[in-house]
Amino acid sequence: MPTVGTPALWIAFAVLIVVLLGIDLGVVHRKAHEVKVREAAIWSAVWIGVGLAFNVFVYIAFGVERGLEFTTAYVIEKALSVDNIFIFLVVFSTFAVPPKQQHRVLFWGILGALVLRGLFIVAGTALLARFHVVTYVFGGILVLSGLKLLASKADHDVHPDRNIAVRLFRRLVPVTKAFHDHHFIVKQDGRWMATPLLVVLVALEASDIVFAVDSVPAVLAVSNDVFIVYTSNIFAILGLRALYFVLAGALNRFHLLKYGLSLVLVFVGAKMIAGHWFKVPIVISLAIIASLIGGSVVASLAWPAPARHREGKLGA
Repeated sequence: MPTVGTPALWIAFAVLIVVLLGIDLGVVHRKAHEVKVREAAIWSAVWIGVGLAFNVFVYIAFGVERGLEFTTAYVIEKALSVDNIFIFLVVFSTFAVPPKQQHRVLFWGILGALVLRGLFIVAGTALLARFHVVTYVFGGILVLSGLKLLASKADHDVHPDRNIAVRLFRRLVPVTKAFHDHHFIVKQDGRWMATPLLVVLVALEASDIVFAVDSVPAVLAVSNDVFIVYTSNIFAILGLRALYFVLAGALNRFHLLKYGLSLVLVFVGAKMIAGHWFKVPIVISLAIIASLIGGSVVASLAWPAPARHREGKLGA
């Protein structure tokens, strides 16, 4: 099936994203402030609504097959993004980012992710198109990632301040000791210096590269259409900031979600490997993925984690 991403459609999509981001940062969040749960919930619903509206457009314009591919890719990316939210929480806690500056740094972090994910997706689809063996490599990565997550001890042993990108940045760029409101760089003693807020941004971008290694192949297992893969990825990512402020205080409640996510990775990886001999219909793939994720969420709420595990860690 040919790609649905015509030049005109790519331009229209780019304009839509620029307008949405402009409204977000330039109008709604023009002044830095602490984002409350109610505000975040409203914006989370808005971003999900926009993503679903675009999904409806894909269904109408390009048919059920492409529409289901978008839906499945969106669900996978949205579910895997929960780990991104955990990383946001760890990074902000580690660097003691003031609450009113968190939305701004997340905005620029998400903006960087749009570019990085685009590069990953273009490279991934190009490799898949040219070298069929890459299909098995990507599938193997997903299966191993899923098994690793399944066998993990639930402790997210994450130390963003020790990240190699952060350490290299601090070695090469002078950094101020204190935050300076929403500024990423300031001039002190006659020279320009980075603020800790810029270090936080570097940490967020570095973590997204790590997550892209799993999420991009997972979505490529659903569709080989660059437009479907990228747009579903972007709409899922755009709602991450709002979702973070909604779920930040409740991540520990979803202690069984990691099992659902690990099984999703194993499933899509196995589907990718076996695709040459057996093709799983997209509607069945969507049903299996939704059941695994939904089931783990329901199970988490039905059987809460013991109190000793409720220390803000995702997975118990």
